[in-house]
Amino acid sequence: AACFRDQFSIWRWLLALVGLFMYLGDIGTDTALVFTYFHEEHYVWSGLTALFIITGLTVNQIFSYAWFLEDMHKNVMDSKPKRWYLVLHIFGMGILLRYVRALMSCIQDFDTADLSMLKLFETFLESAPQLLLQLYVHQNHEEWSVLQYMSMVFSFFNLAWSLVDYRICLRKSLPQSRELPSALPTTVYLLYKLFTITSLILSYSLLLILSVYSTVGFTSLWLLGTIRAHHLKTNFCSSGVLELLYRGVIGAVLVFTFFNVKGQDTKRDMTVYYFFWTVINFSTPLLMFFLKPELKTITIFLVVSGVIYGGSLLGLILLVLYYRFLHSKQEAKKQYDEVDGLENVDGQEKETTPSTRRTREFIKP
Repeated sequence: AACFRDQFSIWRWLLALVGLFMYLGDIGTDTALVFTYFHEEHYVWSGLTALFIITGLTVNQIFSYAWFLEDMHKNVMDSKPKRWYLVLHIFGMGILLRYVRALMSCIQDFDTADLSMLKLFETFLESAPQLLLQLYVHQNHEEWSVLQYMSMVFSFFNLAWSLVDYRICLRKSLPQSRELPSALPTTVYLLYKLFTITSLILSYSLLLILSVYSTVGFTSLWLLGTIRAHHLKTNFCSSGVLELLYRGVIGAVLVFTFFNVKGQDTKRDMTVYYFFWTVINFSTPLLMFFLKPELKTITIFLVVSGVIYGGSLLGLILLVLYYRFLHSKQEAKKQYDEVDGLENVDGQEKETTPSTRRTREFIKP
């Protein structure tokens, strides 16, 4: 227990342990589904499930190894295991390596900051799309199994856990924020995110049932989000190629939820985003009702529609409550949103550690 610096370190250690369990459960159940679908000759479902797993793993390995190299270059960590780190990342073990380092070192800031961001990447590249796919399979094809439900449950809780973990890590990285975030803001923030994301994913699943060509619309949303990140000229990565990849990840995040990519005043962007979000959520069940009248008497459709409308209303209410009464004003200050490697405090340039810079420059909720 002596290795823990404070109560926050113990909390971070427990978060990392639970996060590891969620991560392994999510990847494990999804991988099992790949083989199950293949065995049942559902090759498209098997291929799509595998595609989301591979995409999330590949992108995370690239960023994880690049950040290890950056930390080694800045002498934040020992450069001796460089070759072994490369081998582990090639075999998709980068996240597990970071979890092991975090748990064995009793939590170091540069471990938890990068791990939290990588988990958020994985959530919106793998867990959220996977949840959408399995909902579509279940609703449209009446295919269900215990493994499918386990996959959806792990994807949902992995999503929830990564959001809370990132919010806590972000607050820890801001000097003027309290080290231990209060329970009420965290709870309201989590519920706001879960209600808005879940209702949107359910709307997407209904659109897929209406027409598989809805995937073209989802791709267009990803492109718009990526172009938006490019327009804002994010400067998160040390190389141009990685920056383009990062902007693509931002596009994937924006398909499912609003995040402040860069800048201080996000009121206008958030208003525009949730206006279109509201249009999608409130119009999709109506489109299904009129274009597929045979669904009117199907219980699952009525339940999903009720969850979409109820979740949308609760999500909007909690969003307003959080940003009106509970959001920390320090998190939105200019000096913490424009850090690109050097921190400007009172006119003085102050160098930051790589992971601290990454945390502050990364998308702000």
